[in-house]
Amino acid sequence: MTVTVTEEARGGTAICGVVPSRPVHPRPDGQDRYTIGEVAGHTGLSAHTLRWYERIGLMPHVDRTHTGQRRFTNRDLDWLDLVGRLRLTGMSVADMVRYAELVRAGDQTVAEREELLTAHREDVRRRIAELQSTLRVLDYKIDLYADARRASERL
Repeated sequence: MTVTVTEEARGGTAICGVVPSRPVHPRPDGQDRYTIGEVAGHTGLSAHTLRWYERIGLMPHVDRTHTGQRRFTNRDLDWLDLVGRLRLTGMSVADMVRYAELVRAGDQTVAEREELLTAHREDVRRRIAELQSTLRVLDYKIDLYADARRASERL
C-alpha cells in the first residue's frame, strides 16, 4: 500500500511524492472536515498536542466553524502524517517548525528545505548504522546464551 504525502502547509508549494505507508487507520468518516476529536482518534495524538502544534506554528492555520470549532482537512491529516514521520526519525521540534515555516514561505525556500531534510537524513542514517551495530552485539549475546542453554540441556 502507498500513500501520497503532501509537503504543503496552507499556502506553500505542493511537492508530493508516493512513499510506502506505515500502517495507518482509515480516515475518519467525513467530507474533508474533521473535528479535533476525530483527528486525535485517527492520529493517536491528543487534542492538547494538536492545539500545541497549531500554537507553535508546526500545524498550519486550521479552519474553524462559525462557532470557533477547529475543522481539519485531508491536507491537514497528510501534514500530520509527515510530522509524525519526522518525529519518528528524531527530528527536533525546532527543526520541524523551521521546515513548516519554509514550506509556508513558498518556492524560494526549496533549496533550504532540501538542505534541512538532507542533513536530517544523514543523521537518521548514522543512527540506523549505530542501531544495526547494536543489534549485531545483541544477536551475538543471544546466540551465546542459546548455545550455553542447549549445551546444558544435553548434559
